[in-house]
Amino acid sequence: MGAKLFVVVPCYNEEAVLGETSKRMLGLFSKMEMGGLITPDSRIVFVDDGSRDKTWSIISELAESEERISGIKLAHNAGHQNALLGGLMTIKDECDCAVSVDADLQDDINVIPEMVKKFSDGCDIVYGVRNSRESDTFFKRSTALAFYKLIGAMGVETVYNHADFRLMSRRALGALAEFPEQNLFLRGIVPTIGYKTDSVYYDRAERFAGESKYPLKKMLSFAFDGITSFSVKPIRLIWSLGLVIAALAIIAAVYVLISKLTGHVTSGWSSLMISIWFLGGVQLLSVGLIGEYVGKVYKETKQRPRYIIETYKK
Repeated sequence: MGAKLFVVVPCYNEEAVLGETSKRMLGLFSKMEMGGLITPDSRIVFVDDGSRDKTWSIISELAESEERISGIKLAHNAGHQNALLGGLMTIKDECDCAVSVDADLQDDINVIPEMVKKFSDGCDIVYGVRNSRESDTFFKRSTALAFYKLIGAMGVETVYNHADFRLMSRRALGALAEFPEQNLFLRGIVPTIGYKTDSVYYDRAERFAGESKYPLKKMLSFAFDGITSFSVKPIRLIWSLGLVIAALAIIAAVYVLISKLTGHVTSGWSSLMISIWFLGGVQLLSVGLIGEYVGKVYKETKQRPRYIIETYKK
């Protein structure tokens, strides 16, 4: 017997791609149903993350005309991670397993049947992993590699070349619901759940319409959030840097004292200014980084809802 599969698709201003996306997804669902992989009551769930274009009206029309399509409308733009989580948490008790994928379908949905097969074999989490980044520009490829190396060095467990294209069982979704944090970084949270996991591999395609919702500025912010949400190593690095500077200060003090005693005192305006600027910069950087952690604690203590669902069209 097939699995009851829900595919959750977060959308923000995706009116240009929804028609083609729904067409491809419905075609895939028909093939999987005919092959006995999924049940007839499996669903495609589009989550509108407070879009400003016609995204919700298109989703509504699709939900009314096609019984395998449902729509969730958030009351306000909550961000990609919150929209994805909102969709998963809404349907977690209705399905056997759920796959999350972006609306642009750059991630190859043709590997979803392989994901479902691995779920049927006992896997609770199946990651969609890119074979390579040859289709990316040199800059994006280099920064992505630097991101994974940096976040790994900071002690954050992630899956290399994996974004948010993954399958999770109902049991895994229930475990995900136990994570109450406001500062979401699902790529770091999901690997900490445990359970049996596996991966499928695919080649990422070009976006067939619309514009990317993750420009460089958002990517950098996302990377920084991932590090500061999961690791305290940056604060420990500041402590280590403080020790190094203190040691250098002691050496400098000894040098100054010896110079004074031997009468080799010279005007040190340049070295003094460099020292002041250097120490001032380190202090401001340290205070800013610690402030980032304090800000995250502040957000967590408020415990505001991460998303608010306005409409759920089944």
